Amino acid sequence: MTPQPDSVEATPFTLDQLWIYPIKSCAGIRVPEVTLTDTGLDWDRAWMVVDEAGEFVSQRELPRMALIQPRFRMGHLEVRAPGMLSLHLSLEGVEAPCKVRVWDDEVEAYDMGEVAAQWFSDCLLADRSVVARRLRLVRFDPACHRPSDVRWTGGRQAPNQFSDGYPLLVLSQASIDDLNERLQLLGRPVAGPERFRPNLVLGGLGGHDEDRFSSLHLADGQVELLLVKPCSRCSIPDVDPVSGVADEGVSPVLQGYRQDRRLMGAITFGVNGIVAVGSGSTLRAGMPGLARWAAW
Repeated sequence: MTPQPDSVEATPFTLDQLWIYPIKSCAGIRVPEVTLTDTGLDWDRAWMVVDEAGEFVSQRELPRMALIQPRFRMGHLEVRAPGMLSLHLSLEGVEAPCKVRVWDDEVEAYDMGEVAAQWFSDCLLADRSVVARRLRLVRFDPACHRPSDVRWTGGRQAPNQFSDGYPLLVLSQASIDDLNERLQLLGRPVAGPERFRPNLVLGGLGGHDEDRFSSLHLADGQVELLLVKPCSRCSIPDVDPVSGVADEGVSPVLQGYRQDRRLMGAITFGVNGIVAVGSGSTLRAGMPGLARWAAW
């Protein structure tokens, strides 16, 4: 029997999947292992697409971003998309410094140059009747400090790159399975983890157990991740990662059972996390861990 949330017992889980999203709001990469850093998983949200004003863009307004597939190859980030030649970006290369905005934060970054700007503009704006803007690709400046909201981290300074606000997003496979049962009952296609963009997918748990955990412990206690805030959901889970088209098939179902009082009724799915201990450690898919229940 699964312990209740007020239990002091630790609950075992397995780290079933690891995902990184090198370019914010583009497709992710499922990896067998990855280095944990203070800002989350290595290379996660290190690049971002912005408009001419330096404001970030996402699948909310450009769902075709889901079709942009990055991969690491021979010291480069290779970026591919249907109908486009591959773009190759040196992992050591940046161009001019710039300032960009992600949500309410203005941060220091590096522009990736004209070739990258033209590639993303052609890929994402070519099918629009009126091209109102041009896009650019930027890379986060590692010297910039962008902390998570200390109201949720308990005062801890948890740095981010271009993530929405926290270094990690944690989701259990059981939560995905629970949603898919509901989708199937309605005759709708099932949803994979790609729609929710988690970094860590946990196995061996009950549905939404992650909502009630305070921390995750891995590598015999050498890694401690604190789960600090439920993840509120926008329209991105409604974007089909295969077609790059918004189908609005997921949000109405979540609306029926995932309204969270902690966030004034917002729809939540998964939990944001920060790194308390273990920066520099290697996380591997399949490794066991222990979760601690929150004391409430």
